[in-house]
Amino acid sequence: MDYPWYMSMKRTNVYADPEDLAIIKEAAKRRGISEAEIIRQGIHLAAMANRVWDEPLFSRTFEGPGRTLSTSEVRDTVAEAVRRETGSASGPAA
Repeated sequence: MDYPWYMSMKRTNVYADPEDLAIIKEAAKRRGISEAEIIRQGIHLAAMANRVWDEPLFSRTFEGPGRTLSTSEVRDTVAEAVRRETGSASGPAA
């Protein structure tokens, strides 16, 4: 993840295990980026992993036959559900 020069950032201090810092130092040297960039990436990953979303990722469920559907069966099932939800009698536009 690149942080453009114009992106506002806030400075903070954290305590880190010396072994972790050594790993970060080596990775930064190997990748040709700053240690701070690796730490920012880690903070971003931790923030996203702990984020609570307002909406569930999947809000719709579809009944199926209990086996893996083919691509065309999935497409037809989703299209039918959309038609039912929107009240549309016609199929998708070609």
